[in-house]
Amino acid sequence: MATEEGIVTKIDSTTAWVKTTKTHACKACAARGSCNVLGGGKEMEVEAINYAGAKVGEKVVLSFETSPLLKAIFLIYVLPILIMIAGAFIGQKMAPLVNLNPSILSAIIAFLFFGLTIIFVRSMANKLAKRDEYQPKVIRILEQA
Repeated sequence: MATEEGIVTKIDSTTAWVKTTKTHACKACAARGSCNVLGGGKEMEVEAINYAGAKVGEKVVLSFETSPLLKAIFLIYVLPILIMIAGAFIGQKMAPLVNLNPSILSAIIAFLFFGLTIIFVRSMANKLAKRDEYQPKVIRILEQA
């Protein structure tokens, strides 16, 4: 489990938007690459489940599980590439059967598989985003507003 400190910028009924600054702990995190995709800068704003009942302006501690995050990274980045490679391989093997150029059929099937995988990943990501284990949580208030 990783933790990070931040300041609450907005609250909803059960969630809080927390602005955090990337720290040295980010450099040691196995999932650090995914954060660069999300923002790339030093500051990030994340929506977190507000278990601590934090209010706007309070300094809080966020926690998040790293294992589900790594699973999500695999789903988003690795799976589409693997499926695309499989599609290219299938295209190469099918080309002689349908009497087409292997390179062309390989590219067509690879991109078709890639597109279908992106649609699948997007639907899975929407479902997974609703699960608590994939959401950061406000676990403690450090400084009252």
